[in-house]
Amino acid sequence: MNAASARASRTMLDKVWAEHVIVPQPGGEELLYVDLNLVHEGGTFLAFDQMRAEGRRLRKPKLTLAVTDHYLPSLNRNSGTTAIPDPEIRNVVQWLAENTREFGIEHIGPDDERQGITHVIAPELGLTQPGLLIACCDSHTATQGALGALAMPIGHSNQLRHVFSTQTLWQRKPHQMRITINGTPGAHVTAKDIVLAIIARIGIGGASGHAVEYCGDTIRAMSIEARLTICNMSIEAGARIGMIAPDDTTYEYMHGRPYMPKGADWDCALQYWRTLPSDDDVQYDRELALDASTLAPMVSWGTSPEDSAPITGRVPDPASVADPERRGRIERALNYMQLAPGTHLSSIAVNRVFIGSCTNARIEDLRAAAHVVRGRRVAVPSMVVPGSTAVKRQAEAEGLDRIFLAAGFEWRDSSCSMCGGSNGDLLARGQRSASTTNRNFEGRQGPGAMTHIMSPAMAAAAAITGRLTDVRAL
Repeated sequence: MNAASARASRTMLDKVWAEHVIVPQPGGEELLYVDLNLVHEGGTFLAFDQMRAEGRRLRKPKLTLAVTDHYLPSLNRNSGTTAIPDPEIRNVVQWLAENTREFGIEHIGPDDERQGITHVIAPELGLTQPGLLIACCDSHTATQGALGALAMPIGHSNQLRHVFSTQTLWQRKPHQMRITINGTPGAHVTAKDIVLAIIARIGIGGASGHAVEYCGDTIRAMSIEARLTICNMSIEAGARIGMIAPDDTTYEYMHGRPYMPKGADWDCALQYWRTLPSDDDVQYDRELALDASTLAPMVSWGTSPEDSAPITGRVPDPASVADPERRGRIERALNYMQLAPGTHLSSIAVNRVFIGSCTNARIEDLRAAAHVVRGRRVAVPSMVVPGSTAVKRQAEAEGLDRIFLAAGFEWRDSSCSMCGGSNGDLLARGQRSASTTNRNFEGRQGPGAMTHIMSPAMAAAAAITGRLTDVRAL
């Protein structure tokens, strides 16, 4: 490839980024136009308070959408927010409703039929579209990149206030990393297993400073829901941006959704979207390849997503690790998780199972879990929290709720729920969970609680047996 063609070749990130630059500063931060700003109740009241104190109004209020999800109870929702027993949680939910009314922002609140987790309903409603720059004060904003959007997390206070006031954002263009995944995954090896395998390989800082583009035959064969799971956990690999080029699967998923262009506008948009995929001869700053056919279902054993291994494996022995820093981190993780080196992962008992979160609570996830539990009974308390009210309605129309209830699961309303526990759904100290969430940090699901992350099918298998279980054995 000669120098001229190298200059002409662009990645998808290059193309979308260039479309949004207002003030370029080579080598430094650039001022970018924000097409869509998503906010939720967690911490955003600080930015509203600053706006109010400074006498500011939103530059383009119609380009901001507020969603109640993090603090929203997953039970007894018909009683209204006044029935939320914890006054702090109740106040945070009410503040978002009050702030959005004052500042003229559309709000998908607790009683809205569109309610759901922000990163679930944005694609579901057709708000997420290829080529858009989407900002959200949430670390898992990269989820939206599965449809070819440039979606990035921003801070709750100053950065959000800047978007509110100017509809722009100062950002430094990241380096670019391509992760190519080829091969046909084996039985019950899902998008969650693939992304956990990536993080286990490169570590939680492996993609730091980079935007990740996921490519390859395996990605192309995935549904949009699976792609959303992949991009969702880009942040757990250290990246703030994860993207997948739009294709016919993307366009079929998007067509006809409420906020999508219609008629001639759809045709015009489609013509633009087809220009977005990276050029064939483009070069990336880093490359990684993964053979999906070699993978097994994954589970985490430690206190970081990189502490993950095939369910057929064992808890690692720190004594076998030469690097002292890594050895010390494994020792601390095993001490917190109350696990002995060499323990078979499939022998670890759990106290509770949670199926939910912006990572794995879409209809395909619930179908996969229901397939495992059909005709069986849970051995430990277990709960399913759909990712949106629409997902819940669809699952009930398909009879999935009846399968879960017959197996002994709790069937709850849409909420972030036990992913971070902001709404009070928490484990007790010393309890261990099998969870479809994206993080297993110390105290993530409650002080002293221990979290093992995995796919919905694997979590369902753990619910049936009461321990971490290879779903392929069921």
